[in-house]
Amino acid sequence: MHLPRCFWRAALLYALAWLAVAPAPARAADETLRVGSKRFTESYILAELLAQTAAPHTVSPPVVRQGLGNTAIVYEALRSGAIDLYAEYTGTIALEILKGSPADTREAMNAALAPMGLGVAIPLGFNDGYALAVRAADAERLGLRTLSDLAKHPELKFGLSNEFIGRADGWKGLAGRYGFTQMPTGLDHGLAYDAVAAKQIDVIDIYTTDAKIDHLGLRVLEDDRKYFPRYDAVVLYKLDLPTRLPLAWAALKTLEGRVDERAMIAMNARAELQSVPFDTIARDFLASTGKGAKAQPRALWSTSLASHPPGNRRRAPGRPDRGSRPGGCRWSCRRSSRPGTA
Repeated sequence: MHLPRCFWRAALLYALAWLAVAPAPARAADETLRVGSKRFTESYILAELLAQTAAPHTVSPPVVRQGLGNTAIVYEALRSGAIDLYAEYTGTIALEILKGSPADTREAMNAALAPMGLGVAIPLGFNDGYALAVRAADAERLGLRTLSDLAKHPELKFGLSNEFIGRADGWKGLAGRYGFTQMPTGLDHGLAYDAVAAKQIDVIDIYTTDAKIDHLGLRVLEDDRKYFPRYDAVVLYKLDLPTRLPLAWAALKTLEGRVDERAMIAMNARAELQSVPFDTIARDFLASTGKGAKAQPRALWSTSLASHPPGNRRRAPGRPDRGSRPGGCRWSCRRSSRPGTA
């Protein structure tokens, strides 16, 4: 039986039309940038910063998947392709993702991550690591600039977080490195800020981009004997991203070195102390540094309410993101697997 030529012509046209349309969802998905974040203030802000930087250079609005969870959850989202990139910290990559593998340079990290289809790039310009801080007035009066300077003043009272005191890589090792002889008082981290402001204690442990550093007029002391590991903020990404979205990737690379500690402290403070939405903070930062200053060409699609934070979405003052402290999310969400933590 021979079918009419017009039938075959119609069938061919239908097949060509179907082939043209069928891949569209896949193409749309490939052209969408998906940015993830953990569940703490700094990560929310950095996710918005990445998305807004890339937005003018993507076909469809970037998807911002805020507050996915702790390191293990966000990392798995990246590996599975649910997100394309997120802001991470070199110390976390080395200790949690690479499980302590020797990777003290970006090149070594990339060599270790490549078999997983991942890479590290775009160092943003700040280190959010451990440090000790004192009131700025005391630093001026006593000439305190480094932790070695601090060790010369045993009369100063230390009020440190209970988690830091108990950690194998916390107070005990630090005291041994610098010769501190004080017996620190154990405090909840949030209470330590109040105590140092009230002059009940003189020295507290902090993270170097804490929101209250400038607000309370504290001086962060230099770790001149290099005891604390570095937690430089970088972008952890899928290796196919630069070729899949080259214009967006080129835009993201312009963020390299543009966010220093003072800028990150100021952005964290706006969120935590003034309740400014995360997307607004990111937009204002880009405007102030000459990128994205006038307007966003299209809205970003967010899968979380985190960009408009009510009180329970901001990072709690106790900041339990780096260890086992209850009552917030910063410690457990970012650095829960550091040595000595649960």
